[in-house]
Amino acid sequence: MNDYESKVYDDLQVWRNKLLKQSGVFNRLAKKAQTKINEKIPEKAHQIITDAIKNMVKATLVGSNLTTKKPTLGLSLYEKDEFVKEKLATYRKTATIEGAGTGAGGIFLGLADFPLLLSIKMKFLFEAAAVYGYDTDQYEERLFILHVFQLAFSNDEKRRETFFYIDNWEEQKEKLVDMDWRVFQQEYRDYIDFVKMLQLIPGFGAIVGAYANYNLLDQLGDTAMNAYRLRLLKEEPKDY
Repeated sequence: MNDYESKVYDDLQVWRNKLLKQSGVFNRLAKKAQTKINEKIPEKAHQIITDAIKNMVKATLVGSNLTTKKPTLGLSLYEKDEFVKEKLATYRKTATIEGAGTGAGGIFLGLADFPLLLSIKMKFLFEAAAVYGYDTDQYEERLFILHVFQLAFSNDEKRRETFFYIDNWEEQKEKLVDMDWRVFQQEYRDYIDFVKMLQLIPGFGAIVGAYANYNLLDQLGDTAMNAYRLRLLKEEPKDY
């Protein structure tokens, strides 16, 4: 393990502790409120939303895979990290512009932001996977991408469960057949609902949309980089 990899290993321990730390009081109260709201939504409505997001995500996965280059080989971990940072900056800028544009349009364009932002996030994850050397043609790699996404946008309990799968991917991946789409969509909605509702307010939405999308991409980028770093270092022999 070289000096950079040793530094990354230390950074991963900090990230792990931060990730598994319990959320603040406000976030826990917000989650309880969202859970109560979800309980009042009719089951048929839940199923419609679940199927819609499932189909949207699956379509995005196919589209992203078709436009993603083959895995990048022969780069050091430092070079991979720098390459992903460059890609993140590009996608973050795209998401920020898109959020400002749809936010400025009020309710109808604000609603359009959801699938557009989802597409940007998924495309970034496919690009990151390729840079770190993983072939997204393989089903297990697309499943890993979905777990990285869920890790970035889930609350305490589900985040800990998802991290366990990512931290032990080689042992756990054979047990995974598909995502729990109901949980996937509900966690994601709960995570972004409040800020996205603010984005629907005409005149105020552009500022909120730009700021929210910037931070959501930042959150995803940090999660993706660390998830793939963790996986790579686990796969390589250690000399410490």
